[in-house]
Amino acid sequence: MYGWIWRHLPGNSWVRALISLVLALAVVYVLFQYVFPWAEPLLPFNDVTVDGQ
Repeated sequence: MYGWIWRHLPGNSWVRALISLVLALAVVYVLFQYVFPWAEPLLPFNDVTVDGQ
């Protein structure tokens, strides 16, 4: 998959590396801004089984 993406990016190696970095940062941004907040209520992280006494 990564080879396919690399082959289809325009430019030389430096331009491809820069575009790859921008794409990776965009994916991280979308995950933190939209996907993780949407999925957080669906995950069982807040299911505590020990009472706070």
